[in-house]
Amino acid sequence: MTAVGTSLKPEVIGSSASWVMLGLIFAVMLTTVFRVVHHAECLAVIFGEPFGTLILTLSVIGIEVALITAVMLNGDNNPTLARDTMFSVLMIVMNGLVGLSLLIGGLRHGLQTFNLSGANAYLVVLLPIAITSLVLPSVTTSAGGGGLSPVQTVFQVMMSLVLYGIFLTYQTLGKPEIFRQPAEEIPTVGGSSAHDLEPKGIAYHVVGLLLAMLPIVLLSKMLAVYVDFKIGELGAPVALGGFLVAAMILTPEALAALDAAKSNQLQRAVNICLGSAVATIGLTVPAVLIASGIVGRPIELGLGSAEIVLLSLTLGISILTFVGTRTNALQGVVHLAAFMTYVFLIFDS
Repeated sequence: MTAVGTSLKPEVIGSSASWVMLGLIFAVMLTTVFRVVHHAECLAVIFGEPFGTLILTLSVIGIEVALITAVMLNGDNNPTLARDTMFSVLMIVMNGLVGLSLLIGGLRHGLQTFNLSGANAYLVVLLPIAITSLVLPSVTTSAGGGGLSPVQTVFQVMMSLVLYGIFLTYQTLGKPEIFRQPAEEIPTVGGSSAHDLEPKGIAYHVVGLLLAMLPIVLLSKMLAVYVDFKIGELGAPVALGGFLVAAMILTPEALAALDAAKSNQLQRAVNICLGSAVATIGLTVPAVLIASGIVGRPIELGLGSAEIVLLSLTLGISILTFVGTRTNALQGVVHLAAFMTYVFLIFDS
């Protein structure tokens, strides 16, 4: 096995063959991601909202956690991998995906409605865990280089898990009705394609979901090796690796959110987008911090000054977008402008 693994290293097989291998790895992993989401959507049909969107979100975040931790445990030391991937997920869902959803839904239906209380619940949890995870380490002096001291690490793990646990309880047992489409708003076209599925049973889809995640974990190290090699070969920014991984993970979820917005089910799109953002910080941060402690490798969560400005802009725009109960295409354009700023910032760095 070691000989086979060595013979498949990108520097051994050459530049042209490494492009082919990278394409194959991406294709296999993207296919398995779609299988994971398929089983998650079947479970979503069985359980209904808000449990359906929650299962989809947790499945995608599970893939993200599995990818990052597998690379941390088995791959070369990359202290900024988790930070870059999490920040990319936030920018993609909070700006790119929200922007496209609002633009497509606004152009097709004009003003769209959602449940204000549900959106506010996401944002009020996202703000403290995002700031303390990605911004605070950059300005504290107890650990250098955007890292966390042992005390900060314990506090961040506990706070993230407690806040997300309380949020899940509120979403599923406390006030699940605020995460559903307002009753007076009837979709003008057919519902999301997820509801056209024919589930085969809870046990079948749970087992299928877990088995579909296995190839993702097994191939994650090889993906990281090839992405890092190509980034170095092309002289591309290091942060591009996190962006590509995040984009692959979020592709099926993005399609589900855009389908919901097109079907005038904006609340489902909001649940997917904001739910992914909250789960990314609330679950991925504790997972990578624990993994970092297990393997004894340093991890940097603190963002640079430019990224902090962009994160603040994103949170500010999101608060203004979801301050009312109706959205329009103009708000989508503003979010997309912030997303393009992030993309250009990757290459400008």
